[in-house]
Amino acid sequence: MIELKEVQEFIFSQCSKLSTDEVEISKSRGLVLAGTVISNDDIPPFPNTAMDGYAVRALDTVNAPVELKVVGTLPAGKVPDFKVGPDEAVRIMTGAVIPEGADSVVMVEKTREAERDNFVVVEESVKDGNFIRQPGEDFVKGTELFASGTLIGAAHIGVFATIGLEEVTVFKRPVVGVMSTGDELVQGATRLEPGQIRDSNRHSVKALLDEIGVEVIDLGLIPDDEEKIESALLSAVEKCDAIVTSGGVSMGDFDFVKVVLDRLGEMKWMQVAIKPAKPLAFGLLNGVPVFGLPGNPVSAMVSFELFMRPALLKIMGYAQIWRPYLKAKAVTSFKRRQDGKVHFARVALIRKKDSYEVSFLEGQGSHQLAAMANAQGLAVLPNGEGVEEGDFVDVMQLSEPEIN
Repeated sequence: MIELKEVQEFIFSQCSKLSTDEVEISKSRGLVLAGTVISNDDIPPFPNTAMDGYAVRALDTVNAPVELKVVGTLPAGKVPDFKVGPDEAVRIMTGAVIPEGADSVVMVEKTREAERDNFVVVEESVKDGNFIRQPGEDFVKGTELFASGTLIGAAHIGVFATIGLEEVTVFKRPVVGVMSTGDELVQGATRLEPGQIRDSNRHSVKALLDEIGVEVIDLGLIPDDEEKIESALLSAVEKCDAIVTSGGVSMGDFDFVKVVLDRLGEMKWMQVAIKPAKPLAFGLLNGVPVFGLPGNPVSAMVSFELFMRPALLKIMGYAQIWRPYLKAKAVTSFKRRQDGKVHFARVALIRKKDSYEVSFLEGQGSHQLAAMANAQGLAVLPNGEGVEEGDFVDVMQLSEPEIN
């Protein structure tokens, strides 16, 4: 058996980052920056108000309540052509430029109309700078805003628009082909005949790929026919940046996928020191990475998490390619035997006020998909006798934990 880290390093060494592209910022969400973004402006570019209210001189409010003369009104977008002098105020709207002479803003809720026309009563004193957004308060011109490797989200796109950026340089979104093979596999509501099972791996792997934002091509369910499998694989490498199959990777399996890949590609068939997901295939077909995942549904998903997901994130330019890990206290025990493998056990993850707890789920077999669906994490169990109640374990977090 080969150690987990050795297999991961081998796979990563074969997977190079994708080329880059210029895309409109509106199409960049979920992609990864391939260059540094630097601000070309001070943001905000001018002093403006954070509130609807009155622009005043703070000195004139010291003895509040005070009456001030209203000398104008400033909506956002208008350049003021007047000044604020002693005992004067300007009605001002959120985002408007602070007029010359004013050094503070009184929110409208702290004012009331005066009995005299064109006067306002300021009911509370304010300090210099109150509710004024200063130039460069968010960031100044020349600031490095985002580094290469940043995953672009909605707020990043907002920043791009704020500094007038219309396009960004990103790593291309990979195209991944997903294939299932086997005469025993059927799909949909078709009645199962003796020896048949429904294909689940293709659907779960497509969902996992969709989660990380790749473009998925469903290569379909291919029968055990060497020519059809070869044709499907050769067609896929012409349009895909990676290909994934499942099943037929165990030692001693005589599978048409293995026969074809051995003939056409540079494949390595491995037994990894983990459970589940011990068997794994990986190699290059015409330079395109091919992942051969185990056939058991849980094994296929665990293999994806340990090998394919981080490899794809690497070629997509991610700075962080790993799922988050955390320490959690076991509230149930879990027995295992020493077998030289690292076990990945499905667990329910519960967040307490300032800590985490895990309980081991029933149904830990590599064919038992229901426990995987109910798991928020995979507990990492080194070779040994298992976990006792109260022990702390490392957990690969798959989804948000329950809150208790």
